[in-house]
Amino acid sequence: MDKKMLKDGMEMIDAHFKEEGLSRRDAIKMFGVGGAAVLMGSGVATEAKASSSAAKAKIVIIGGGLAGMSTAARLTNSLDNPDITVIEPGEISTSYQPGQTLVGGGVWDKSELVYKTDDFVPDGVTLIKEKAVEFDPENNSVKTSGGKTVKYDYMIIAAGLKLDFSRIKGLGIEETITSTSDHSPVSKAVGKNGITSIYYQQGSEDTWKEMQKFIAEAKSGKKVKGIFTHPNTPIKCGGAPKKIMYLTDARLREAGARDNADLTFYPNGSKMFGVKEYHDAIVNQFEARNMKWNYRHNLIAVDPEKKVATFMRHWNEKGPWDEDLEEYSIVPKSETVEKEFDFIHITPPMVAAEEIGKSPVGSSKGWVPVHKETLQHIKYPNVFALGDIAAVPMGKTGGSARKQYKVVVDNIISMMEGKELTAKYGGYTVCPLITSLSTVMLAEFDWSKKPTPSFPLDPTQERYIWWLLKVYALKPMTQYGMLSGRA
Repeated sequence: MDKKMLKDGMEMIDAHFKEEGLSRRDAIKMFGVGGAAVLMGSGVATEAKASSSAAKAKIVIIGGGLAGMSTAARLTNSLDNPDITVIEPGEISTSYQPGQTLVGGGVWDKSELVYKTDDFVPDGVTLIKEKAVEFDPENNSVKTSGGKTVKYDYMIIAAGLKLDFSRIKGLGIEETITSTSDHSPVSKAVGKNGITSIYYQQGSEDTWKEMQKFIAEAKSGKKVKGIFTHPNTPIKCGGAPKKIMYLTDARLREAGARDNADLTFYPNGSKMFGVKEYHDAIVNQFEARNMKWNYRHNLIAVDPEKKVATFMRHWNEKGPWDEDLEEYSIVPKSETVEKEFDFIHITPPMVAAEEIGKSPVGSSKGWVPVHKETLQHIKYPNVFALGDIAAVPMGKTGGSARKQYKVVVDNIISMMEGKELTAKYGGYTVCPLITSLSTVMLAEFDWSKKPTPSFPLDPTQERYIWWLLKVYALKPMTQYGMLSGRA
């Protein structure tokens, strides 16, 4: 089928579904794992079993989330005699984190995204339910929280990242958490008084509860203010802070209360998106929805009682003339700004786990330093990293991990067989940007920072077909495709 026929066909499908609608039951039937594969074509379709290798080595994987367990599964499929150990303490670490946005917007229930880690451990893989706390890459060993010393020939770090609400003053939070770990240190302040965050499981459920209160206030005739933040650190799923804002807008419109709500986005950066085409599209979408934004604002404090958020607003000004460089110097400026809110969605600062970031395999910024294409550690050749914890310019999404884990597996097997590392990660990142309760803009891009759509459709357009993909297809594709090591 040529591109024009495919484009015309998909646009017809998109228009038909948008006009006719599709029940949840029928959508689940249609977009099961097979439907997901067909819809996303060669980019996501499940693959045939890879040819196996007779090479032998002891492989340790740090982290049993989506990236770690998918890597374990693919290695199991690819080796005749796999010797694989996963070190992961979390009982639900493999849960479907991309669904937390949908829970926060009242589309899904939290129970729909919680998976038990034990259900996704590949046959033959050893799972140590402890945390890796000490790393000795010079001697190829890891020590666990339970005192075990685990030796390896190759180590793969897929430990994800942690949410650091402690950097925001006034919340009284001192500990970092993961999306699926004990949320109690954070939930004492977040999830009440209009303060929300979809970045951890309980937080996503609490976001929907607080959003309904916010909508009820607007519906009663009260003029209300909603604030949405984006911090000054790298974050997983960079589109999520905007997704929950779009969903808040959609729910207010659904309730007939949008005119009573002021919605403002406060990102630390100076753009909506790092890819110009998607940046421009989002600006147009914000303008069409009367959603406001203020760049270069980093959230530094929240007063839960007064419902006031404090930002550090920062900018640059032209300074004195530099005679040596023959140009004006740039002088950084900043000031604190206070904003009242009735509802605030906090995207917390995010960091690498302390025991990894401060170890020999970490870096000054915490993230594990790897060559961005091979994902091999820059100092220790038998160490690889992928997913949120890898220090690559892009790639803190599940869609990125789907590309990365294949590269890591192929390159480790090449090393085991004494071959050169030829598999390369091209920076592929995908963000299904939810823009309403029926549309998604499927933003795909790579190192080029240009749109790289999987289909011959304008990637800057909001489409119903991508909503179906996001809500019904991606979860089964992840469960039965990626976590089996074949998608």
